[in-house]
Amino acid sequence: MERKYSDEVKPGDKVVMKGWVAKTRDLGGLKFFLLRDRQGTIQVTAKKGNVPDSVFKKFSDIMKEYCVSVEGKVKVAKQTSAGVELVPSKLEIISKSEPELPIDVFGKIESGKDKRFDYRFLDVREPEMQAIFRIKARTVQAIREYFIKEGFIEIFTPVIQAAGAEGGATMFPVQYYDKKAYLRQSPQLYKQMMMASGMDKVFEIGQAFRAEKFHTVRHVSEFLSVDFEQGWIESEEDIMRTLEGMVHYSVSAVARDCKKELKMLGKRVNVPKLPFKRFTYDYVLKALKKVGVKLKWGDDIEDAQERKFGEIMAKKGIEWYFITNFPSKIKPFYIMLEGKSSRGIDLDFKGMEIASGGQREHRHDVLKKVMKEKGLDPKNFEFFLEPFRYGIPPHGGIGFGAERMVEKLLDLPDIKEAILFPRTPERLIP
Repeated sequence: MERKYSDEVKPGDKVVMKGWVAKTRDLGGLKFFLLRDRQGTIQVTAKKGNVPDSVFKKFSDIMKEYCVSVEGKVKVAKQTSAGVELVPSKLEIISKSEPELPIDVFGKIESGKDKRFDYRFLDVREPEMQAIFRIKARTVQAIREYFIKEGFIEIFTPVIQAAGAEGGATMFPVQYYDKKAYLRQSPQLYKQMMMASGMDKVFEIGQAFRAEKFHTVRHVSEFLSVDFEQGWIESEEDIMRTLEGMVHYSVSAVARDCKKELKMLGKRVNVPKLPFKRFTYDYVLKALKKVGVKLKWGDDIEDAQERKFGEIMAKKGIEWYFITNFPSKIKPFYIMLEGKSSRGIDLDFKGMEIASGGQREHRHDVLKKVMKEKGLDPKNFEFFLEPFRYGIPPHGGIGFGAERMVEKLLDLPDIKEAILFPRTPERLIP
């Protein structure tokens, strides 16, 4: 008999159901427990005389978090939250659990965050925690759907790289045979190289690494990065249109397909209207100055200033917005520069940077010149520079933090809540 999940059964079905025991109760001649699977719960009820004696007796051996298999018939039960119950004809204990769990998964005692991450496999048994990761899964699936729909080709670039896209000290070194290598900060350099290949619309969804010893609610050492690169563009405006379309498509998918999970979390997502608002770097500085936050032209917009500008936008009812025309000196070497300004863009959501990118520099001589000006040795990037010698179109793209999006979409207190096994300067296991 084929296994059924709790959301698939209806009265009259004869089924096999498997899962964990969430709660037990013994009223003498009436015993029952809640069976929890990935889709929800169902009450398993045994009344003396209505089920085989061997099954009724085995109910006394059942304890919380045991793994069990139950075969029986589904009946109407108005007193249960699901409106149905499973009356067993067979009951098998698959595996047992120790009586004391290291964290209180379903009780009233709130476990500390670090303890929960130590026992993440138990933490995610809680339906609300599963809801977060179901929403994250749907978000990433929708992003992939969008790119495929728009004619992008999915690529898979190396995680072990000879040089980083950003350079500096935020790279994890790796001993690669007799050479020094690094875990990738981004697939940036490789996706740009693909612009010379004729595959002029590409995307990649994969892990990226930053050796930054930050301890904030938005930073981790390993994260899920969404990247795309697009050739034959007129300006960074083409990149913004693609990016806002991706966001709109994925948020719409979550709002449409994750109603159960959002209700469980008590959350409501707002599908943003297109096009997103665009604000120049100069506009942001002036807006911040009006609320007492002073930045010199050329300063980067740090986390605190991002949040403050997000508050200004929230008062206007704006959650998603672009910041454009950043100063050249605060953007990486591959962003196209125009005097003191650049064609770089950021996409912010509720006061947090979610994506960064813009139009790239595609002229070989200019690219080398900018590298040197920013203190980089072009010899370390020869593999990247080579395609620019043989014809490469105007292009641009972004790097997008999927987990930051989920964090802000659900108003989670910390980005680590959107990562199954977060990596931080202190956390390497599990």
